[in-house]
Amino acid sequence: MKRKIGYTWKLREIMADRRVFTATELVPLLRERGIDLSASQVHRLVSGTPERLSLQVMSALCDILACTPADLVATTAENAGVRKTATGDLPTPPESRSSGRARLASFLTHDPHLR
Repeated sequence: MKRKIGYTWKLREIMADRRVFTATELVPLLRERGIDLSASQVHRLVSGTPERLSLQVMSALCDILACTPADLVATTAENAGVRKTATGDLPTPPESRSSGRARLASFLTHDPHLR
């Protein structure tokens, strides 16, 4: 069975808990730890959800905010659900199914313009 995975980036929440309210406040704190990101890069890190993040940046954020990576990223994993059909959960019974070829052949034999 397939699994659906996801994550929630909680940097802004952790920052607020630690009384760091703007991305601008993080820039010099990151530089003190050897992470040289522009103000716009830090803003995107704070306001968005990164798809990739270096472990150096993660480590620096954890040091600045006195937290762990698990505090910054909440992961989820669940079984992928069964796709539902327009008529509900149950598939169409075999006897009511007709193949595309059978429908096309029926159409062709009943249309007087195509004979």
